[in-house]
Amino acid sequence: MVTLALKVLDKDGNTVCVGSGEDYVSLVCTAEYREGDRIVLETSQKNIHIWLQVDDAMGPAFCFITDNVSYEIPFGEKRISYSPKVFSGSRHYLYAKCARADEIFAYRNLALNVCDQHGDTHCYPHAFANVETRGEAVFAARNAIDGVCENRSHGEWPYESWGINRQEDAEMTVDFGQEVEVDKVALYTRADFPHDSWWKQVTLVFSDGTSLDWKMEKSSLPHVLIMEKKRITWVKLCNLIKADDPSPFPALSQIEVYGKIV
Repeated sequence: MVTLALKVLDKDGNTVCVGSGEDYVSLVCTAEYREGDRIVLETSQKNIHIWLQVDDAMGPAFCFITDNVSYEIPFGEKRISYSPKVFSGSRHYLYAKCARADEIFAYRNLALNVCDQHGDTHCYPHAFANVETRGEAVFAARNAIDGVCENRSHGEWPYESWGINRQEDAEMTVDFGQEVEVDKVALYTRADFPHDSWWKQVTLVFSDGTSLDWKMEKSSLPHVLIMEKKRITWVKLCNLIKADDPSPFPALSQIEVYGKIV
């Protein structure tokens, strides 16, 4: 049995509400969130697979938790990359529960994490990059693994994306936090044409030391790469070669990596 505790803390660390349970905990917070509030998940065991819902409008995320998790509730500019329904009002339903074995070892999109954040989150999968356009939330790396594949515009939700600020050496990594076996990658490149350009080739670099060059084309449809199975802990998207197009703005709306935990 794993003891789980969910807390909502204010900016000074005071407890707004708290709940606990064995293998499962739910929490109903009947207060409007204020700037500086955060959601904390504490666990009696580390390196476990958890279904975590930090907001009912976001839905649950399947996460690999390596330590206690602190989730900062977004406000202001950080909020516009989320649905307007997220974290709103004065009634919030949160929960965490330990995953079953059949859920843990199922074949699925291993990159998906709706509650990813910047920094050392202890919550995987986690996306990070060496550049995010102007440091704006609507162009953060986390947007590329939030499950929103809409790519026909840019800016506020549901058009958030990973933006590279025209940086030629831009790269983004998805860290799974554990060893996984993968055999398919899908990229939804942003397709707000003619505002956007696109990449005619990208490179996938894997933690096992291998890499793949991937030729692409102008499209709003997902680019799908089937490959031999690889056992890895992370994958990096890099060597982004822009098409010969007047627009200087290629970007990524979503990356999906399919496989299973080993």
